[in-house]
Order: sequence, then structure tokens, then C-alpha cells
Amino acid sequence: MNILEKLAQEFHLKLSQVENTVQLIDDGNTIPFIARYRKEVTGALSDVTLRDLHERLIYLRNLEQRKEEVIRLIEEQGKLTEELRTEILKAEVLQRVEDLYKPYKQKKATRASKAKEKGLEPLALLIWAQELESGSLEELAQPYLSEEKGVLTAEDALQGAMDIIAEMIADDPEITASVRERTQRAGLISSEAADPGESTVYDIYYEFSEGIAKIPDHRVLAINRGEKEKKLKVKVIAPVEDIHQDVKNAVISNEKSIFVSALNNVIEDAYKRLMAPSIEREMRNLLTERAEREAVKVFAKNTEKLLMVPPVKGARIISIDPGYRTGCKVAVLNETGKLLAYTTIYPTEPKNDVAGTERTLLKLIEKYDSNVIVIGNGTASRETEAIVSDFIKKHHLNVSYTIVNEAGASVYSASKVATEEYPDLDVTTRGAMSIGRRLQDPLAELVKISPKHIGVGQYQHDINQGLLDNALTNVVEDCVNRVGVDLNTASPSLLSYIAGINATIAKNIVAYREENGRFQDRKELMKVAKLGEKTFNQCAGFMRIADGKNPLDSTSVHPESYPAAELMLKKLEIDRSEITKGGSKQIEDKISKMYPVEKKQPKGNGSGLSALAVLLEDEKDHTATLKKSIEKMAADLGIGAMTLADIVGEIKKPARDPREDAPAVVFRNDVLSFEDLKVDMELTGTVRNVVDFGAFVDIGVKNDGLVHISQLSDKYIKHPMDVVSVGDTVKVKILNIDYDKQKVALTMKLRG
Repeated sequence: MNILEKLAQEFHLKLSQVENTVQLIDDGNTIPFIARYRKEVTGALSDVTLRDLHERLIYLRNLEQRKEEVIRLIEEQGKLTEELRTEILKAEVLQRVEDLYKPYKQKKATRASKAKEKGLEPLALLIWAQELESGSLEELAQPYLSEEKGVLTAEDALQGAMDIIAEMIADDPEITASVRERTQRAGLISSEAADPGESTVYDIYYEFSEGIAKIPDHRVLAINRGEKEKKLKVKVIAPVEDIHQDVKNAVISNEKSIFVSALNNVIEDAYKRLMAPSIEREMRNLLTERAEREAVKVFAKNTEKLLMVPPVKGARIISIDPGYRTGCKVAVLNETGKLLAYTTIYPTEPKNDVAGTERTLLKLIEKYDSNVIVIGNGTASRETEAIVSDFIKKHHLNVSYTIVNEAGASVYSASKVATEEYPDLDVTTRGAMSIGRRLQDPLAELVKISPKHIGVGQYQHDINQGLLDNALTNVVEDCVNRVGVDLNTASPSLLSYIAGINATIAKNIVAYREENGRFQDRKELMKVAKLGEKTFNQCAGFMRIADGKNPLDSTSVHPESYPAAELMLKKLEIDRSEITKGGSKQIEDKISKMYPVEKKQPKGNGSGLSALAVLLEDEKDHTATLKKSIEKMAADLGIGAMTLADIVGEIKKPARDPREDAPAVVFRNDVLSFEDLKVDMELTGTVRNVVDFGAFVDIGVKNDGLVHISQLSDKYIKHPMDVVSVGDTVKVKILNIDYDKQKVALTMKLRG
């Protein structure tokens, strides 16, 4: 198999793109670096495509390696034929390679191997040939009787021969593939209660069955969890009759043979004893692996959206970590997240000190000019929210509040990272600080927590943790590098996700900063212990230095492109200082004038197009001509056109934060109680989590409401993520309210 050609075909890419990309990966370049700074080489492949391609590359290389190993192992047995070699080399999945290897794989002692030791293989091959149409099986068995070998009767001989044939059937790669395909296509996954008298959250799976080919991933994970908790008994129901017929069609070649009846019996034995258990395990594993892969994708996508929530600039925060008996922990933060004060209030049960809470909050607001109150969404959140809302109204304060997902805050506050950051603070104060800082800069704060504790997935604790950790680490890495970091303020946690930087180098960067003061130049990174030239090349473009010696250090322009950028600025007569002043807004016009391109004639209103259509068409033409001008300039400067386009974008708007495009945080001034809700009420909420079956939306009451996938859109959608993402602000209408279970069903179909 030509791996590069196969990748090009599967990803619909040019062969040269794949060749170049694989070479970059093999040379040790990171995915974020390749995606951002090697666009000319890859053809501007995104980080998502690059990661998918890399994952597939690893699989195909492992496949080829396994093929070579299997061929060697069979060849060592002296059983490799050219036909078998060809079949192995043709295999496109590991499962096919293992099926082909199965007959030659060294096994523990089996009934078949014992029968072969007794000299019964020739009898088995005679029966397998099915050439005899007269005579008796007993007579054929007589020559194989041996008291010495323990074959005392014809029945013993025939049973041994049938055991050999059963193993031949079970080891046949084509028959195995047929049984697998039939089971996957027509089999069912079934579950029942372990104790029918016990009511559990798995009630709906007490008498449940669904096609293996159709069952949704979230139901697979739910059933697996129920089985793990010993609440469900789960099994695969295969289409046994159809499978028997398929195997008969493959095995029986002569219906007139005297062996037909015996072969029918051995087919049933081969399936029931040797094939069914392994195929059923395969089906369970296949469903679980598929469900886990999709769950990881959902979790990763949700995590990405949460990490890319835009920071709230200028927020002077009072952060509250709600609680009951031990009170609510309060941390006061300035605009940069610095801790100004901390205390504890007791607005909730058992103390219910509302008056004392209001006095404390009022003093803090007046002293520190706080303008936002942040409340964690955990225990006692809604009770605290109600008191805060009444407090703001009562005192006519120009203060708003919002609810922040506090998942993982307690994990962070007790972690080694938190202890190193704030050794003099107790864990509760650290937790309150973390909640507030999540509003000020979600990305910088959430990277301190293991991604799986962020809590925006489904069944994340039930799935393959290695798969989950790897996917989420990739997501965090992509987000951090997409945004970039301030080299003089970034924490070790944040720095460790930058391309090429590991935890040790991240700590060394901070240690250098503390010892030598702020970085003045990106080149200064080369003085950091263990940060060599290769690492510098990977990380430098993602490190920002505000007010440094070189204004380009405050942008995402890579140092390797500085000479071209400097030459461009000189040609366009743009002073470098304009970068630090917010960029040169005229840079594109200057390029267009210096490298003119013949424009199309304007459409004008005589074209029959509407004014809006004309405007859009003119904008499209402008973009196309600007692109050509940049291409001409790139050729003049001896730099790639895509790289120059990125440089132009940075000079125009330096260090633009991609999070600016995300939905803004929803602030509240009032609160709803569950009793306030009514069917058909329309509300505005924030999407907190997206799962396979719908989206959970914060509508201002204790529990998030669920918009089922069927209620997300008037059109058919394959997955809720086709419509909504974590952090989206959405308008919903209440469909149903379960007051006992405190559950709300919502719809986004608001028309009519």
C-alpha cells in the first residue's frame, strides 16, 4: 500500500500536500506550528485536518508494520503462499490482517489440535472434500482407530475430525468476515434488569433491544454504565439462522455428499462454540469504541467552545463560590485578576444571614468599585443568585451578575498548581478566585484544570481515558496557540500548551522571568534553560511581548518572517510604531496601489441586481483583487503569498483575538424561581452543554433545561452541534415542566 497516495485519496488532497505535510510531521514539527506557519507547504490545511491526517498516518503505518510481521510469522512456519502474501498486503484494516493470520496463529491446546495429534487430520480433510456420495461414516473412520492414541471407536474418530473441521470453519477469514458483517447488519443489542424489582435510572433499558447498526452512541454508553454498575444484563442477539445458512453456503459444496448432515451439525458447533463468543465480544467492543470516539469528539468540541469564550475586559469582580453550612467564599479581583480581598458570607441555610451578606457586599463594591458579581453554578448557586439579584435591585446598583460553570474549580484549588501559585491561601479562596477568573479569561484559567474535569461532555468518566486525555490535550493546545499568550504574564500551565513547550520548559520560562525581569525580545527566549533553536522555532510565533523592543514581537508574525515584514513596511512607508498604536488601517489600500490589478467593471444598478447584491459582489471583487495584489507583492519580496497575507492581517490588526467572534457572556439583573416558569414562556438562555441527544440551556433556574435534538430546528439535523455550541445565547420556549423532578423541556422552534 502506498500510504501517501491513500491519504491523498481519503482526504481529497493533492499528493504533494500529503507528502509535504508528512515530511513536516516526521521532522518533529508540531501541529499548531504547521497549521499557522507552513501554509504554503501544506496548502493551508487546518489544525483539525492536520490532526486527523496525522492520526490516520499512524494507523496506516501500524497496519503496514503488522502486515510485515504477520508475513514473517507465517513464513517462519513454512506456510506462506504467494496468494496469502497478496491477500495480506491488500488488507486495508487491521481486522482483515488478523483474520488472515488466525489459522496460523499459535494457539493453546484445543480440541482440534488434540485431534490432529491423534492423526485424525486426514479424516477431517476427507470429509471436508465432500467427494463421497455413498458408504458410511463409520466405515471411513475405521482406519483411524488407535488404542495407543486413545481413538477407541469410530465415534471418537469422527468427533475428532469434526473438531478439526469446526476450527477450520472458525479460522476461515472469509467465513469470519461474513458472520461479522451479518451480525453487525442484522444483530441486536439487548438489555434487561439485573433486579426487575429495583427502580433505577436505567428503567428504560429494563426491556430494551435495538439494532447494532442503528443504536445511537449515547444509548450504548448508558447501557455500558448500567452493566458496569450491575443494574443491567446486556447481550448480543445474533441472526443465528441466517448466519448458519451463510456458513452452509460457504462450506457445503456437494449436497449429495454423505457428509452433509454431519457438516450441518459441525457448522452449528463451530458457530456456537468458536465464533459466536468472539464475534459478540467484537460487536460490543465495536459499539463501545464507536461510541467513545463520538463522545470524545463531542467533549472536545464542547471544550473548545468553552475555552474560546471571549474574556470579559474591564470586569472588577466579586466572585462567589456558593455553599450552605460553611458559607459562601468570596474573592475580590481587579481587572487583571489580582486578588484584592477575600471573606466569607452566610446568605444561605442554616444561618440565612441575608442582612450581613448585603452589608459585606456593599462595602466591597464601594471600596473596590466592583461592577460584576460572578456566582459559581454548584451547590446553593440559585439560592445565592436570588439574594444577589434582590440585593442589586434593593440598592439600585450599577452592577450586573452572571453564573459561571465551576466544574473542576475544587480540583484546581487543591492541586499542586494552585498550591504553587497561591501557597498562602486556603483551598476555598483559591476556588473562588478561579471562578471569577474564568469570566476574565476562561482560556488562561481553565488550562490549569485537567480538561476532563471541565464537565461539558457525556459519560466522560466511562470512556477510554487515554483516548479522552489525548483528544482534549490536542484541543487545549490548538486553542492556546490560536489565541497566543503574553510571554510576560502567562502562567506555567498556559505556557506548557504552546507548541514545542513542555512543563519543564514552561517553568524555566517563568523562573527566567522572575530572575531577570520581563522579556524585552523574543530572541531572549533562547537564554531560557533547555529551550533550544528547534523549540524556539516552534514556539516563538505564539509568544507575544507587549511594549517590547520590536513591535513585531507583539504580533503573531513569526521571527523567521521579520525580514520580509520589515521590507514590506519599508516599501509601503509604514512606520513600525504604527503596529503598537493599533495597526495600520491603510495597509491593504497601500498594497493595492503599489501592486495594482485590473479590476472588473462595477456591476452598477443596471445589472438587475439588488443594491445589497451589488454591494456583496463588489466586496467579493475587492477581496479577489487584494489577494492578487498580495500575491504580486509576495513574489517581489520572495515570500509565500499565504504568509504575507497573514502578516498583512497582523499589521492591520495586531494580535487579534479570535475569541472576539464568539457569543458574548450573558449578564443578568434578575432571577427566576422554578415556580415562576410556565409552559409556552419564552426565555433567553446560554447553552451549557451539547450532547448527542440535545442541548442543556441555562435559563436562570437551578437546573438547566433540555432542548431535545428534535426541538432544535425545523429541519432534520444529524447532531445538535449542527445547530448550537457551548456558550451560544439562544431563545427558547418552555414545552413541559416536571415540578417533582425539577426538569424543564424546551424548544427552539419558536414560530407559530
